Amino acid sequence: MSDPVSSIRNLGPAFEASCARAGIHSAQELYALGADAAYARLLETGTQPHFIGYYVLVMGLQGRPWNDCKGKEKDALRVRFDAIKAASHDKGRSDFEAALDKIGVIDRKR
Repeated sequence: MSDPVSSIRNLGPAFEASCARAGIHSAQELYALGADAAYARLLETGTQPHFIGYYVLVMGLQGRPWNDCKGKEKDALRVRFDAIKAASHDKGRSDFEAALDKIGVIDRKR
């Protein structure tokens, strides 16, 4: 039997619904994917990027309270979040630019 996503510390029904839209239907699937791959999938399926949401997920998968993320650890997570966002969320780009990015012919640093 599978546990619901909302059984993971810090994650509630709204996050569970976002996971379901992304094809993640259980806590076990979320643990298996890991925070970075799961968050990328969420962004690819329409979830708007939000740093706090990302680190709440990371902390939850570690069994830690969401507000346990501080200092250098939080700074490192911000770097990871920015990389996931850049790779998975094409806000402000045209469909043509997004297609060029997907095949690797556009500079991601813009």
